[in-house]
Amino acid sequence: MRPAVVWLHPSDRAIAGRLAAALDGLVHGPEGDGAGADVVFARLAPHLRQLFRTGTPILALCASGIVVRALGALLEDKREEPPVVVVERTGRFVVPLLGAHRGGLALARRAAQALGAEVVASTASEARFGVALDAPPEGWRIGAGTRVEAFVARLLRGDRLRLVDETGCGEWLRDSQLPWDEGGELELRISVRAQEPRRDVLVYHPPLLALGVGCVRGACPRALRTWVEEALEEAGFAREAVALVATIDLKEAEPAIHELAAALGVPVRLFAPEELRAFEPRLSRPSQAVRRAVGVAGVAEAAALAAAGPEAELVLPKRIGPGVTLAVARARRPIEASRVGRARGELRLVGIGPGDPAALTQAALRALSDAEVIVGYRGYLDRLGRLAQGRALRRFAIGEEMERCRAALEEAAAGRRVALVSSGDPGIYAMASPLFELLDQEGEARPAWRQLQIEVVPGISAFQEAAARTGALLGHDFCLISLSDLLTPKERILARVRAAAATDLLLALYNPASRRRRRLLAEVHRELLAQRPGDTPAVFARKLGQPGEECAVTTLAALPLARVDMHSLLLIGNRHSRMVRMADGSLRLYTPRGYGAS
Repeated sequence: MRPAVVWLHPSDRAIAGRLAAALDGLVHGPEGDGAGADVVFARLAPHLRQLFRTGTPILALCASGIVVRALGALLEDKREEPPVVVVERTGRFVVPLLGAHRGGLALARRAAQALGAEVVASTASEARFGVALDAPPEGWRIGAGTRVEAFVARLLRGDRLRLVDETGCGEWLRDSQLPWDEGGELELRISVRAQEPRRDVLVYHPPLLALGVGCVRGACPRALRTWVEEALEEAGFAREAVALVATIDLKEAEPAIHELAAALGVPVRLFAPEELRAFEPRLSRPSQAVRRAVGVAGVAEAAALAAAGPEAELVLPKRIGPGVTLAVARARRPIEASRVGRARGELRLVGIGPGDPAALTQAALRALSDAEVIVGYRGYLDRLGRLAQGRALRRFAIGEEMERCRAALEEAAAGRRVALVSSGDPGIYAMASPLFELLDQEGEARPAWRQLQIEVVPGISAFQEAAARTGALLGHDFCLISLSDLLTPKERILARVRAAAATDLLLALYNPASRRRRRLLAEVHRELLAQRPGDTPAVFARKLGQPGEECAVTTLAALPLARVDMHSLLLIGNRHSRMVRMADGSLRLYTPRGYGAS
């Protein structure tokens, strides 16, 4: 996720901007003073807690004590907490406070490099020996059952240290200032083999093993996981040394494979049949039946070798279980999973709210932060500002909804993380419906589309924003109706309006009129006046969250029809709706939850 660069005082804006630019972060600033911030918050402590809970890396330009008091009650397992870095307000010092196990030290070093600052290490081994023993390089993992704190305590007391590197990958340790001694009482061991925990041994497992997997369609996730765990145990390999799960792209959406990878804490990487065929000469038991079925004579071994690199060794040949196959290849150097094969494509349909970035949900922020490609109407992309910075943008005009959907699906099918954005909520008169319609109509011809991981990320819709600004008009049963007759016949729209009016439903009217399309709005207005009093509470809203916005309390009879356009929204109360005049003279609307009391 993109780091949150959080500032509290206006004088910190410049440093926050430098950090955000260097680290691909987002600037979070307080309400009132937060001009230019990507995200605005009301109170610092609750905002920090929300970021922490959602796993967002935090760089806070404030005193360490503020952050400690805000997050103290949330601290449980240091192996799970996100990076939290405190930046001294003059930009001279950077303190990695939390999350060293999940990139906190690396984030602090990058921040320090961006500012020309000094990292003030708070971990004992980092301060003494220039290396944080509890935060190995990315992808490396500490052996199960190892007690790092007790080991480091002995090291700090003066015990000597020997290095046993079974892999040849331990340069980061050899080049440190650790007190090496071949006869040392303590041992640092680098291995892909499973090790029994010992108090005098600290074990590191580099990501050298590629686990290749094949399975039948609909394989049992528990059976696959059990089979893999038993095979690794019998072979003596540590599960912590597994860098990834590799398979053929035909299995992109297979739940058992993704659940296995999640259990191991590693990504899934996919290979096309033609990529795997290059490894057929190295297969231990090639199968022509498998080749006829999927285009390559063996999936598990070929995928493991493809992921582990050209110098890989097949250290666990194909094993066949109930509906599954697996194999393990060992690489010569640590595997960078993101550089081999491709990931499963991810497509998120993201609602960005009516207009104000402050109305973005945390889920929407995470989806935009995680995206590699953002697709949408050009006006919506412009509205995102820095939230879209550093992402590939696919811009489209109004009316090109299906083109947007196709572009998003194709980008995701190439293995990218894609966000298809809509104003408001993607499921309300927006992009979710046409995308699933396209999947329904053309998905069989484009099977890669149906392999994708697709998620709808809801947003705040304009009718919710308008109702909230003016009180609680939609406090009982209501319906949404679009007055656009471009896709829906006019008579059907009028029939729905009549039915809603006859049953006394509250109404939210979308797309009420355009420059050419004005007669239907007038007819709808007449229908409603025929069935509801003219003093029925109503709301006229226009360009919510955008420059020139309007949100006015009015009545059904007094709705300003001449000013209504495609940027507008109308809310119409029912016979139970009421107005309340506040002390400052403003009006608030509500509809009682229980009609019996009204």
